[in-house]
Amino acid sequence: MADDVEPVEIPVDGVLDLHTFRPGEIKGLIPDYIRLCKEKGIYEIRIIHGKGAGQLRRTVHSILSKNPTVRTFRTAGEGAGGWGATIVELKR
Repeated sequence: MADDVEPVEIPVDGVLDLHTFRPGEIKGLIPDYIRLCKEKGIYEIRIIHGKGAGQLRRTVHSILSKNPTVRTFRTAGEGAGGWGATIVELKR
């Protein structure tokens, strides 16, 4: 069955590419990734959500705006993905 797929371990290196995840996984994934980054002493994260129609970006920004660990977030600069990525700064 497709539901019996083993979980994939993603590297916790400050870059989270959402292209391989289903939209329903994002709400739990982002807070978990933020927590793991803080545990590793990573305080700046780049979340790659792609450009598309912007729905995933809006979802990501909504999740970030409600997370008390997030200090600020902004659209990435052109060298880091432009509006297809978000840079997140975490509270220390």
